[in-house]
Amino acid sequence: MKNKIIPFILVILVIIGINYAANYYFFRIDLTQEGRYTIAPATQSLLENLDDEVTVKVYLTGKNIPAGFKRLENAVKETLDEFKIYGGNNIRYTFIDLNSEIKDEKVRNQKIIEIAKKGIPPTNVFNNEDGNKVQSLVLPGAIITYKDREVATLLLKGNKMASPQEILNQSYEGVEYQLASAIKVLTQQEKKKIGFFINYTTLPAVNQLDLIGSLKKFYELYPVDLRNSPTLDGLDAVFVLKPDIAFSEDDKYKIDQFIMNGGKALFFMDAVKVDSAAREGNVCTPLNLNLDDLLFKYGVRFNHNLIKDAQMCAAIPMDIGNFGDKSNIQLVPWQYFPLINNFGKSPIVKNLDAIYTKYTGSLDTVKANGIIKTPLLLTSQYTQLLNAPAVMSYNVASKELRAEQYKAGVQMVSVLLEGKFESLFKNRILPNDPKASTFKSNGQATKIIVCADGDIAVNDFDRKNNTPLPLGFDRYSGNTFANKDFVLNALDYLLDDNGVISARNKEVTLRPLDKSALQNEREYWQTINLVLPLVVVVALGILRNYLRKRKFA
Repeated sequence: MKNKIIPFILVILVIIGINYAANYYFFRIDLTQEGRYTIAPATQSLLENLDDEVTVKVYLTGKNIPAGFKRLENAVKETLDEFKIYGGNNIRYTFIDLNSEIKDEKVRNQKIIEIAKKGIPPTNVFNNEDGNKVQSLVLPGAIITYKDREVATLLLKGNKMASPQEILNQSYEGVEYQLASAIKVLTQQEKKKIGFFINYTTLPAVNQLDLIGSLKKFYELYPVDLRNSPTLDGLDAVFVLKPDIAFSEDDKYKIDQFIMNGGKALFFMDAVKVDSAAREGNVCTPLNLNLDDLLFKYGVRFNHNLIKDAQMCAAIPMDIGNFGDKSNIQLVPWQYFPLINNFGKSPIVKNLDAIYTKYTGSLDTVKANGIIKTPLLLTSQYTQLLNAPAVMSYNVASKELRAEQYKAGVQMVSVLLEGKFESLFKNRILPNDPKASTFKSNGQATKIIVCADGDIAVNDFDRKNNTPLPLGFDRYSGNTFANKDFVLNALDYLLDDNGVISARNKEVTLRPLDKSALQNEREYWQTINLVLPLVVVVALGILRNYLRKRKFA
């Protein structure tokens, strides 16, 4: 008896010791192949440094939501449970089912409208119940509150050209980033400063309203008169938005030195100028902005051309001939408006919806020592390049496409450059030049994003209703593309010192069951699942009985 008590006491002591140590040394092991339950280090740091309570109200819930949305709901709950581990009592969350909590339909609809205005539009989904299709309304988002501030985050986000199952999986992958980035926005003590050059573009202010309004939520924006500003000190980034006036050498020098000192930059520029040529079409001519040599030095070349994409492009209304005594206006694919749905490997564009572009050119990378170049936006492989100057005839839209004419392959529209850049003005500043005292020939590590289409970040304007249209909105198809998400992700990547955007790299692999095998082998696997456990239990019982008899015989 004594021999049995001592090991028992030792086991109890070991268990007590492990529990005691666990109070001081916390660890978790994620055994999933893709690390789906592992929170990014940047997110952990963000949560551990919370100084007040963050409340998350999740509206993605309900008894009748389909299985795919239920899986997304579970992913949100699992992620918030992980958040609580690092944020402790500063993270509180609740799931709200409006259908159950608000019985009055009128009051419930009013609440749904209120939530939609905050940025969580309702989604109609269908579910099978007893062989019948039942329609229900889902609010796929959450409202996050910190102190006296509030922000809404949409949890259903993915590429609309993917299947519904893939969109839900992409949303699953983005849950951590959507929640963490919202918390980061609410809790940041100081906003980063972004400068916009006001004297190198004639772009009307009404075409910048959606971009400016969206950026103001996260950053401090400053209009910069570059000609009268001696330096760009004090800014964290500069946004070169659709310039159409050539930069002076002095102002180009200011941009160069800003980058040498670690400043971030985004260039949304056109390589050609497009003008109307009456009813025949448009004329494109090279646009000289005097920045080609600067960007070439940094590792990217602007090509003065236009991309025609035969596979992915938007449509515009055209007169395709008379219908009786009236013009026959129909939407016709316009290859000069490529829809970008091909992306590089970067958290900026992961699971992003298509991008709407207008008269975009192509980019090439060139040698730049120590610079990492990551393509972001790419066309389809069925492209044709039109070198400027050239005429873009409207007749091309009504002609039958010939595959042999679209063999230019995949073209790069946007690229991310990272590293320590070398100044364009190296060996050009003389010792007696007043600039020599502050001149830097080699820069600090920084990041630049270049896009060969200025219209990506520009919104259209509805003159009939006198209102700006959303960024990325195509007035003819009624679709809103992911232009805004791309710009916001790009700035987040450039200016996020904590690296929360790295959470967008999370991947959750879909492992769907073989539907054919399910149909053909259903009875076989049901029999295995029912019989095999019983056989194993009986076999273990017989073996145990045999060993027991053998031991005591």
